[in-house]
Amino acid sequence: MQTRHLFITLSCLVSLQRASSVEILRPRGVSVTKTSLYDPEKNFTCFDGSLTIPFVQVNDDFCDCPDSSDEPGTAACPNGLFHCTNAGHQPMDLPSSRVNDGICDCCDATDEFDGQEKLGGGHCTNTCQEMGRAARELAQRLAEMQKRGAEVRKEMARKAAELKAGKSSRLGQLRKDQEEAEALKAEKEAIKKQAEELETAALAVYREAEELEKERRAQLSKEENEKEAKSMFELFDADKDGRISIPELMTKQEFDQNRDGQVTNEEARFFLNQNEEVGEEAFITECWPRMKPFYMMSTGKYIPPGEEPNTNEETEDPENFEAAQDDDNNLAEQTEEPVDAVETEENPEEDVDDGEHEDEEEGDQDKEEEDSDHEKEGEKSFSEVQYDAETQRLIDDAANARHEFEEADRALRDVEREIRQIEESLDKDYGIDGEFAALEGECFEYTDREYTYKLCPFDQVTQRPKNGGGDTRLGTWGHWAGSESDRYSNMMYTNGQSCWNGPQRSTKVELSCGTENLLKAVSEPNRCEYKFEFETPAACHISEDASSKGIHDEL
Repeated sequence: MQTRHLFITLSCLVSLQRASSVEILRPRGVSVTKTSLYDPEKNFTCFDGSLTIPFVQVNDDFCDCPDSSDEPGTAACPNGLFHCTNAGHQPMDLPSSRVNDGICDCCDATDEFDGQEKLGGGHCTNTCQEMGRAARELAQRLAEMQKRGAEVRKEMARKAAELKAGKSSRLGQLRKDQEEAEALKAEKEAIKKQAEELETAALAVYREAEELEKERRAQLSKEENEKEAKSMFELFDADKDGRISIPELMTKQEFDQNRDGQVTNEEARFFLNQNEEVGEEAFITECWPRMKPFYMMSTGKYIPPGEEPNTNEETEDPENFEAAQDDDNNLAEQTEEPVDAVETEENPEEDVDDGEHEDEEEGDQDKEEEDSDHEKEGEKSFSEVQYDAETQRLIDDAANARHEFEEADRALRDVEREIRQIEESLDKDYGIDGEFAALEGECFEYTDREYTYKLCPFDQVTQRPKNGGGDTRLGTWGHWAGSESDRYSNMMYTNGQSCWNGPQRSTKVELSCGTENLLKAVSEPNRCEYKFEFETPAACHISEDASSKGIHDEL
């Protein structure tokens, strides 16, 4: 007990003796603001009011108060705070557990002392003057940068105001232009409608005549095809019984599809549409359309595109049969009847038979000449038709009216598009004074070991591999994401490209004051979530007075 009282007496005396002439006497570890709570002439009451103890028990290295307030200068209490005065630099508070731990935390060395109350415990020195000087120099540089940046920001805000005024003026003019463009479009539309009505009436005569000619040629083609089919029916009907049977077709080498020297029952049945025999009507509508290509090849009328007629090659080349099968299918489609594929027996030439059906789109040129010449003539466009002078004049007038209407419509759309762009720009939040408006339309890059990152304010954020490849969108402009007190300190870009098995990418841009626009750093703190650090004069919104105050606070 006597030892504790001796320690208390020495501790209090040393603490009081070390106080300067201008500083209120206070125990070690106590800030100036709390000096009045530690009066050596009175008993000490714990801050929470739970206990009152003799003042000699303050800083006696024994924790008496539950709130640790009786031991501000020792490590006795687990939750105590030690105050570093740090004269010449910034004061600070430490957890009391860091007192006399062998580490110099306070620049004035007051947190480390030996048993004889020697400051610094023999290994710490007072570095507050040096640290304070360095801090003041840094604060001065920052203040100067803030000042220069604020001047640039002021100019950016001024230009933004001028730009906004110019856009507002332009918007007023565009709205007048829009009214005029709408009136002109309506006028040109009325002229176009009238001209097209006259054109339609004049062309109706030619169109009607053309349709009649088409019908006449189609009927003529149909009659020719029927005549040809009847002729072939009579040729194939060997016994003249008015029907064509499988045995009769098996005698016609023209229908030997697999070129094995004979026409099989299956091959003949295919041409008779899977029937044993057919009459003249079924032959004309169903059978002859699929027989005709094979028959024409056998007679040398089929000529492959780009080749001269050669009967021997045509009858021996399997590709001729493939093209013929194409014509077979095409003709079958014209009759709107299904064509079933022939089912051949397995034999060494089965692949040849299958190959006959692969390149069927070559077609039969002679058939096209016979069946399509008239149809092609009937499908001439109106531009190829020779009109009388009055009709041609009406056509030209309508074409000119359509062109003028399209020009008027395009002009109106251009005006409307510019109006939308200006309205969107005027509605966009560019900061308190519009200072960030100058960043729109600009892009800034940052390159690390793997990627080149690009920030285009109010547009999008991308990354591109250095070794080649396309851009990956890390987000598009979303909103300001700063705190309520500093709304314009962060930008948020959302809805980027999705990560593999992950969310859509997003980017947060942290803005800081700088004398120029500079993308300083890029990181990915979380998967698919990026952080950009961007310096810009637009973020130098602290006033000169505030900057000066910040410097003095450091002293």
